[in-house]
Amino acid sequence: MVAYSVLDLAHIVEGATPSDALANTRALAQACERFGYTRYWLAEHHNMIGIASAATSVVIGDVAAATKTIRVGAGGIMLPNHSPLVIAEQFGTLDALYPGRIDLGLGRAPGTDQRTLRALRRSPEAADTFPQDVVELQTLLGAPQPGQFVHAVPGEGSNVPLWILGSSVFGAQLAAVLGLPYAFASHFAPDALFAALKFYRDGFKPSRQLEKSYAMVGVNVIAAHSDAEARRLFTSVQQAFTGMVRGTRGRLQPPIDDIESYWSAAEKTHASHMLTYAIVGGPETIRRELGTFAEKTAADELMVVSAIYDHAARVRSYELVAEICKSLGA
Repeated sequence: MVAYSVLDLAHIVEGATPSDALANTRALAQACERFGYTRYWLAEHHNMIGIASAATSVVIGDVAAATKTIRVGAGGIMLPNHSPLVIAEQFGTLDALYPGRIDLGLGRAPGTDQRTLRALRRSPEAADTFPQDVVELQTLLGAPQPGQFVHAVPGEGSNVPLWILGSSVFGAQLAAVLGLPYAFASHFAPDALFAALKFYRDGFKPSRQLEKSYAMVGVNVIAAHSDAEARRLFTSVQQAFTGMVRGTRGRLQPPIDDIESYWSAAEKTHASHMLTYAIVGGPETIRRELGTFAEKTAADELMVVSAIYDHAARVRSYELVAEICKSLGA
C-alpha cells in the first residue's frame, strides 16, 4: 500500500497577493482532506516573491486549524536557519494545539541565497552541524533526561515525528543512521533518487520512532481531463523552472500556448532535466505513469507537487490524482 500526500509551496501567482495564496492553501488543504490524502506539508523559503510560506510554522498552524484529520507538517524546516530549541518549542506548541497531527521534516539547505542567509543572522557553516542539531532537537522533543537544564515547553515529551529531507545521499545516510523516515526531493532534484533510496534502505537502523525504513518520494503531477489540457497547465511549472535557470525567480505565471517560444534550447535542457519526474496528462496517462513511478521507486509514500496557476484547476488535479491513487490500491 502506497500512501499519497501533498507538498504545497503556497505559490503566489501573478496578479495575486500573499493573502490570496494563503487562502488558497487553506482551501486546498480542506479539499485534500476530503480526497483522502495522508498529510499536507509546507516548505520554508525566504526572500522569494512567489512563495508565501516563509513563516512555515505559522502557516502549518493555520492549515491545521482549518482541517480536522489530515496530518500537517513541514516539508521542511531548514534547520540551519534556526536553533533546535526554537523549533522544538514551535512544533511542540503545534502538537499541543493539534495533537497527533503534526510532522516535522528537516532540511540541511538554507532555503535561500547567501545574502538572505546573512539577513537571517545565520552562518553558512551552520549546515555543518546539521546531524548534531537533529539529535539535539530529537532530545528536546523527547522525555527529559537526568541533568538536563534546558527544556522545550511546550515540546518536551511530545515526540513530534521527525523526517529527514534530502536531494543527495547525505540525508539518506543520516536518516538511516538515526532510524528516521526519509523524503527525497525528486520533484526538483532527480539525479540521486535511486542511489539515495538504496543508501537509506541498506543502512537503516531501527529506532524508537521507526522499526523499518520508510521512504517518501516527491513527484510533480499535473492532472486534467485530457493530456493536452494538462500539458498547457504544466507550462506554468516549465516557466518557473526556466526562471530558476535564468536566476530570475518570480510569481507563478499563467499557462501559455507555446512553451518552445519561451525558453532557449539550453534552458529547455536544464529545466526539463530538473523536471525529469513530472507526470503530466489526463487520467489514463497519470494512472499509467504514476503506477510505474511508484513501482520503480518502491516508495512507501508519494508526495504530490502540483504547481498550477488556476486554483480551481489545481484542486481538480489533486482530486483526479486521489481518485487514481485509490484505483491503484494506494
